[in-house]
Amino acid sequence: MLAGFKKFLVRGNVVDLAVAVVIGAAFGAVVTSFVGNILTPLIAAIAGKPDFSAFSFTINGSKILYGTFLNALISFVLVAIAVYFFIVVPMNTFLARLKRGEIPPDPTTKKCPECLSEIPIQARKCAFCTSSLSA
Repeated sequence: MLAGFKKFLVRGNVVDLAVAVVIGAAFGAVVTSFVGNILTPLIAAIAGKPDFSAFSFTINGSKILYGTFLNALISFVLVAIAVYFFIVVPMNTFLARLKRGEIPPDPTTKKCPECLSEIPIQARKCAFCTSSLSA
């Protein structure tokens, strides 16, 4: 029983997942710090109010703290913007530059002239509309 558990733990998938979780947690702390310490104060300098937690209203004696929700929403949007513009866009640009000189692979599918569905390039008959195809 312990041998099976050891095999499970040593498999590449579990180790890769563990590394991804640790790196993700560390990266999350970096992004949260970037948003909290750089982006939020910049917005506060422009807009004039960095914290909305004091905003609330009362209904039948229940206090609704919508300002806290606004803080969380703004923080989420700022994190998404930071990740997109500082991670996703540069990575996509980098990968596009790496693939710039590559020759595209030969196509493996073609369009049926009758129904325009994707079919294998070697097909002699369309699987969707059963029309015969020329060689």
